[in-house]
Amino acid sequence: MSLHLYDTRTRRVRLFEPLRPGHVGVYVCGPTVQSAPHVGHLRSAVAFDLLRRWLLASGYAVTYVQNVTDIDDKIIVNAEREGVSVWELATRETRSFDDAYRAVGILPPTIQPRATGHIPEMFALIADLIAAGYAYEGSGSVWFRVGRFGDYGALSNQRPDAMQASAEAEAGKEDPRDFALWKAVKPGEPAWDSPWGSGRPGWHLECSAMAGKYLGDVFDIHGGGLDLVFPHHENERAQTVCASAARSHDGAGEPEMARYWMHAGLLTTGGTKMSKSLGNSFFVTDALSQVRPQVLRYHLLSAHYRSSLEYSPDALTESAAAYGRVETFVRNALDILGSPEEAASLAAEAPPAAAPRSAKGRGKNRPAGRPAAGAAPAVVASPAAAWAAFSAALDDDLGVSRALAALFGAVAEGNLVLSKTHRGELAGWLVVVRRMLTVLGLDPVTQWPAAGGQVRAALDGVMEIVRDLRSSARARLDYTEADSIRDRLRDAGVIVDDTGEGQRWHLA
Repeated sequence: MSLHLYDTRTRRVRLFEPLRPGHVGVYVCGPTVQSAPHVGHLRSAVAFDLLRRWLLASGYAVTYVQNVTDIDDKIIVNAEREGVSVWELATRETRSFDDAYRAVGILPPTIQPRATGHIPEMFALIADLIAAGYAYEGSGSVWFRVGRFGDYGALSNQRPDAMQASAEAEAGKEDPRDFALWKAVKPGEPAWDSPWGSGRPGWHLECSAMAGKYLGDVFDIHGGGLDLVFPHHENERAQTVCASAARSHDGAGEPEMARYWMHAGLLTTGGTKMSKSLGNSFFVTDALSQVRPQVLRYHLLSAHYRSSLEYSPDALTESAAAYGRVETFVRNALDILGSPEEAASLAAEAPPAAAPRSAKGRGKNRPAGRPAAGAAPAVVASPAAAWAAFSAALDDDLGVSRALAALFGAVAEGNLVLSKTHRGELAGWLVVVRRMLTVLGLDPVTQWPAAGGQVRAALDGVMEIVRDLRSSARARLDYTEADSIRDRLRDAGVIVDDTGEGQRWHLA
């Protein structure tokens, strides 16, 4: 199956066909850096990170542009409240967002343009729109004529005549639906000199200018949160399509700004959208003081990207248990197989895996619990079949629930051969599990150094000593002492399992 994606504008799932074979241009609306990031900001970022990783895994070269809005009404208000400059606040919070993205394993963008670094491109865009009659000056500002663009409202599926007036009810507007391309200067605000007077850019204009500079008037995918469909993306689209028409020789322009418009669902808490303005947001730093970043990423990925996702302690506990199962399998398999390189070599030499074990056998050995979002393990006949199921799921508009089911199916089969006797077969399951985890950004071996680096090595050494103490106690038939050691470890968050291969441990 080839990749299919849901397009907001056409409101259907469509076959993905890039403008240039083998290359995909993606523009995702990044943060407005008014204050520290909350977990809701990560939902959209993680969703589009999955898209990017899947495009890369599918063989595409990807130019991924994610902007930073570093001038905005709220930035100005917050800077004044703190008694700092707009530039200091924006720089500080840009770093906060970068840190948050990095913490949950989001790949850095190919290009990360700042709005204030692209004022000349905005001037050029405004000039084209004015010259073609799509925009006009009024009271020191420049406004876009919504009524001039016949396709306005197509992205958000609205009729212009049914829309409410813009909140920008300022002097100089011909139509209350029109929106600002350039805002006239106000006392105490940052401003730039322009052909239309001193002022600053409108929010919608910024993204059109930056997307056009790095990807062109028409590119493959435009993404963002569901709350950006209107008015932000509707206005972006109107500006870009009209400017393209103004610049073309025949006046027709290009038919669309982005060939595919993708929007991620919202993160909710208590059934309500997580938002700073509503006072129900959880800052990323606070969330990461309560849960490991791997678990937070897993939770944010666990529902389809277009669905809303509830953020709660119970949901995080379920996600921690689910991801813990995968992490434990990877570690236990590597304990038997050695290094990832040795596992890959064994997998390449091993014969194809046998058919899945019987339901009876599988039930006997499968760990308790299930992955978040109801993704029950799928029955997979071989590592190749598991990868095929995983790929088919992500090719179907990033169907993550079925992808997780394939992942947990592979983990379940791998757990059934978790012994030195079946090293070749185990290696095959380990390799495919890690291949899936790499796409999901969740591989505990290479993508989370804190879980597999020096701290992990030191903890392995400590646990080796503890296991020796337990073994000595059991050899003396002092089962009370052996059980006491195990119980104290459990209270500290470390679970020790006694298996036919010896003692194995994992974090609770």
